[in-house]
Amino acid sequence: MLARRLLEPRIYSKYVNNYASYNRVPEPNSERMSALLSEYEKLPPRPTPLKTLRGFANPPTPESVLQSASYVLTELPRRLVQRVRALDGLPFIVGMNPFIMRTHKLYHSSFERLATFPEVKTLEDNDEFSRELESLVEMHSNDIPTIAKGFQECSKYLNHDRISSFLDLSIRGRIAVRLIAEQHIALSRAVREQSGKRLDKKQSVGEVGVASANCVPADMVRMCAAFVSELCEATLGATPPLVIDGVVDTKFAYVPVHIEYILTEILKNSYRATVEHHQKLGKRSLHNLPPVTVTIAPPTSSSNTIIDNEDPASTSGQTKKFGSHPSYLSIRVRDEGGGVPPTNLSRIFSYAFTTAGRLAQIGEDEGGPYAAQHIGGAAALGGGSGAGAGNVFGEIAGRGLQTGMGTIAGLGYGLPMAQLYAKYFGGSLQLISLYGHGADVFIKLRCLDEDADVVI
Repeated sequence: MLARRLLEPRIYSKYVNNYASYNRVPEPNSERMSALLSEYEKLPPRPTPLKTLRGFANPPTPESVLQSASYVLTELPRRLVQRVRALDGLPFIVGMNPFIMRTHKLYHSSFERLATFPEVKTLEDNDEFSRELESLVEMHSNDIPTIAKGFQECSKYLNHDRISSFLDLSIRGRIAVRLIAEQHIALSRAVREQSGKRLDKKQSVGEVGVASANCVPADMVRMCAAFVSELCEATLGATPPLVIDGVVDTKFAYVPVHIEYILTEILKNSYRATVEHHQKLGKRSLHNLPPVTVTIAPPTSSSNTIIDNEDPASTSGQTKKFGSHPSYLSIRVRDEGGGVPPTNLSRIFSYAFTTAGRLAQIGEDEGGPYAAQHIGGAAALGGGSGAGAGNVFGEIAGRGLQTGMGTIAGLGYGLPMAQLYAKYFGGSLQLISLYGHGADVFIKLRCLDEDADVVI
């Protein structure tokens, strides 16, 4: 019932009444396109509780997937039009940059395709809609490295604060759009796979979608570390060992690809710093490097209870669920990579700050370390096949180690983006440097259990 109350009338109808008589996507500067943008610009995005999206999959049914389609088809154009208008508002010389222009056209196209998509009334309609969403997710897979290069080339035309504000809003908006789109793609896939048979008993309702109720951080650390270790070995000729301690068997609810991205970026920094620091120390052999140590602290169980004795007249108190308070999982990544020089400490979470080489080291279509930033598509949904399928590395496996140093350091967006992903659901990411010895990174992630009141 909650899903039905959230649904609102579409405004696309007057643009698709004569759908068969013209191409669905208007020209960017056409009168119809301007009118369409203006109509949606008046409709602010609605705060979307994560529990609402997950509710469509509780359980996944033909009726719920059609409700989800209606909601997604109403909501995504509202969010995409904001990105279009933000790009419209950039100075002319910035907007003419080929990388910025490419991103601008891509958002224009995505908005147009969704804003003019016919109403989804049947499962067959939803199959087409789901394919359209998958296509758009794939189209946007490289927009972060693309826009990053554009802003690097245009940095003298915009001050740092404006670039940071624009990127923060763009990346947060992109995260939201992908979560909404990929949740519906996953729900559609689950309904198709049922097609007359019951859902696999091993797959709980909470597992339908991009959020998982049973993320195992230790397993994700091992997977990310194996990937980063291979990069480090191929790029720098050595790699430090990994130690995982703390409560290694803990589980919690979160979006797996977000954890994978955060861990990959932090581990890349730690592995590279460890090798390069000990090279500078003149170590003859890099085969006995100190380890990168990852410590995992479990979240407070949401099933715990507390006693409320705020009423002085009360003698027994009232039992409340602790789940009404957010619970967080904590991860510490510790290395002996020399730490961060005091002169750089204030800039490590600044976009485009990097200790590696700049754009010359990164091919136009390679994305450097940001190949891992297209969080979505098969990576988010477990699509595809092979060893790389079902996680963020599936999307970058084809790029392998071809970019050399550019793969492990380059554009300078790694730490600020990792921090943005950690903060998205109310978590945090902090770095403490012991210059001359090493650094600790503290990651705190909010548990996205069924009671979590997080909003996309």
